Amino acid sequence: MTRTLDGITVWNGHEERGPVRLGWSGDRIDGMAPADDRFPGLAVIPGLIDTHVHLDTSALDGAGAGDAWPLVTPDAEKAVHVIAHALRFAAFGVTTMRDLAASPVQVAVGRAFDQGVLDGPRLLASGPVGMTAGHGDLFTPPRFRDRPPVADSPDECRRLVRQWAREGATGIKIYTSGGILSMGDQVGWRNQTRAEIAATVDEAHALRMLVAAHAHSEEGIDIALEEGVDSIEHATGIVPRQFDALVAAGIPIAPTLLINDLVAAGGGGIRPEASEKAREAVAGRDPAFLAAGRAGVRFVLGTDANGRFVRHGGQLDELRAMKTAFGWSDERTLVSATSDAADSLGLGDRLGRLDDGFAADFVVVRGRPWRDLAELTPENIVAVVSRGTVLAGQLPG
Repeated sequence: MTRTLDGITVWNGHEERGPVRLGWSGDRIDGMAPADDRFPGLAVIPGLIDTHVHLDTSALDGAGAGDAWPLVTPDAEKAVHVIAHALRFAAFGVTTMRDLAASPVQVAVGRAFDQGVLDGPRLLASGPVGMTAGHGDLFTPPRFRDRPPVADSPDECRRLVRQWAREGATGIKIYTSGGILSMGDQVGWRNQTRAEIAATVDEAHALRMLVAAHAHSEEGIDIALEEGVDSIEHATGIVPRQFDALVAAGIPIAPTLLINDLVAAGGGGIRPEASEKAREAVAGRDPAFLAAGRAGVRFVLGTDANGRFVRHGGQLDELRAMKTAFGWSDERTLVSATSDAADSLGLGDRLGRLDDGFAADFVVVRGRPWRDLAELTPENIVAVVSRGTVLAGQLPG
């Protein structure tokens, strides 16, 4: 059955199209033709795409948020919380999200959404491949012996990539620097050898899986570039000499601005050592990011949101922070969360744009956020549609 919004202004992921008759059948847009404006003040934009989230936390506000929660909670119960997080993020217009450092739980939830078992957003899952005592491993307190898998040789890296592929993960996450919220490491620590990283990237690419590299340090960004990763996460230590290589390669960076600022500020159950690491990491970030944005370095929406630090709807605040951080226009910023974010995930031929044949993922909003991002607020979200189904709000008319 074809559904329509007849006479509503559309911003298609690149530019304003004016009032159109937007039609969709199931998960496919099958008609966009000029029409008289029947919904003045309303508009449709593509669903937002967050390329970096973590849904393995308790969805209970203020409860079960400790470091041990993902380790002691049964997978069946965790799946319910992952679903709750995904739907709550979707209610704020995020119709696609990629969980970086997922477990089989996120893979299973994403599959259930894909198969229509539950109505929900698109959830991509990237499996982690890191070393013993690396950033990924050190989210688990030392006293726990039942730990997520690690890989400590090139062969183990290849094996773990293959296991994630068998599980159904759509990508791989690696680490080329230490991290901030992990316990006991430092941002400048080496994470895996070059041989291990090269084996992971080669095996993932052989299996048509994208590789995202966690990299805070200047050296970590260099390693990620040299080893041919598909995206870089955080990049707080970026320096001008890296701009040309990043622009030439078109490597997308998820800047995760708000969470690093929040952790640097401390409080709210954040460990003092994590705050200190964050303050060091962001000390020179802002001028470097502004210069990078002006140089044409490619940044896409990626928040590190988990419902605990960057909460549901935080993507809207992250976008406004990105506009300031990179010296962008409102429209350029919205591109980074729609069409360019889709391209960065290898999905630009079907997501992130509103056009014939593309997926029916869109948000009905009050105002014109591509002209003024300040209008993209929770209060101005009228309806959220993913896969052609209304997930939140109500369609006009």
